[in-house]
Amino acid sequence: MGVCLSSRVKAESPCNTGVNSNCVSTDGNFSSTSSNVLSLSVPPTPRSEGEILQSSNVKRFSFADLKMATRNFRPDSVLGEGGFGSVFKGWIDENSFTAAKPGTGMVIAVKRLNQEGFQGHKEWLAEVNYLGQLYHPNLVKLIGYCLEEEHRLLVYEFMPRGSLENHLFRRGSYFQPLSWKLRLKVALGAAKGLAFLHSAETKVIYRDFKTSNILLDSNYNAKLSDFGLAKDGPTGDKSHVSTRVMGTYGYAAPEYLATGHLTARSDVYSFGVVLLEMLSGRRAIDKNRPSGEHNLVEWAKPYLANKRKIFRILDNRLEGQYSMEGAYKAANLALRCLSAEAKFRPNMDEVVTALEQLHDSKESGGNRNNPTNGQRMRRRSADDVNINKRAVSSYPRPSVSPLYA
Repeated sequence: MGVCLSSRVKAESPCNTGVNSNCVSTDGNFSSTSSNVLSLSVPPTPRSEGEILQSSNVKRFSFADLKMATRNFRPDSVLGEGGFGSVFKGWIDENSFTAAKPGTGMVIAVKRLNQEGFQGHKEWLAEVNYLGQLYHPNLVKLIGYCLEEEHRLLVYEFMPRGSLENHLFRRGSYFQPLSWKLRLKVALGAAKGLAFLHSAETKVIYRDFKTSNILLDSNYNAKLSDFGLAKDGPTGDKSHVSTRVMGTYGYAAPEYLATGHLTARSDVYSFGVVLLEMLSGRRAIDKNRPSGEHNLVEWAKPYLANKRKIFRILDNRLEGQYSMEGAYKAANLALRCLSAEAKFRPNMDEVVTALEQLHDSKESGGNRNNPTNGQRMRRRSADDVNINKRAVSSYPRPSVSPLYA
């Protein structure tokens, strides 16, 4: 895997977080008034590494601090592993930000760059650049970073429910299948995060939207993480950004794969893939499926526009939890996002509006004519299971995969 970001990362108009490095929420819950987030007017000019690190609204940790906070990066504190390296669970004092005893203070997730890993310093710097300046309830909060000799680490708020990927695709008592209602909630939260990034004030293209990069807090509020591949959107009269093609197989938009031309509508396509994964309970790419079903989008597209055939792609674990009209509207939205031509895809503001209407509609509810199925599936859904009572330790894989046109 190669590095896809230039050595000088541009800064987008950062948002005023309203907090400093000594005032970070311990529970990760923020106000839902995302439209009221203020932005500072900063010219989107290339900045040096020093400028990025000095202007970020996060704390700089010493390696010794994080070593102590994670109990010397003990193997039993690992939350996940991927191309970047490993993610460790740790504890810090919520006021002084110094290391705290396990089980006390504020829980954090510490991502440590593996020197032999696929991702490098530029991806690490991109995360500091974007998450160090942008604030939104649906973006994971970056608390701080460490840059000391060869050590590069990132410190995030801890997301107790782990990743959407875990809940959709892992089996077992730790990860109960998400209910229809929760899937709509997660989809809406993730859509709001993308809409914020695409807004005129921010103009950031996420470029690696996938289930493993959507984290869930204790209330199943979705937050986007891993900004290592994020890029500034086009400026002036430019229609796109030309980049080396990178991302994750199965999620990248076809025109981006073919040309390397990146736009906000590339993210919309990726959102459509994730929405389809949420509706079907299937992975975007799954070679374990029968022939003809390896690629989720190719297999599902013929069914999405047909009310009589939608049931063929819906996750059978959701049986009885939705109306067919609600399912059809969700499937139709996914189909629009997956349009082969970018100009026919909705923008993320339109996606948010559609999901809000679906989430608040009576049509999103279960089938009252089939209460048995609904009750059976609700007992298995995450709505009715207190996962906090279990030692949930899985976390998203902090990884990205290169794609070459």
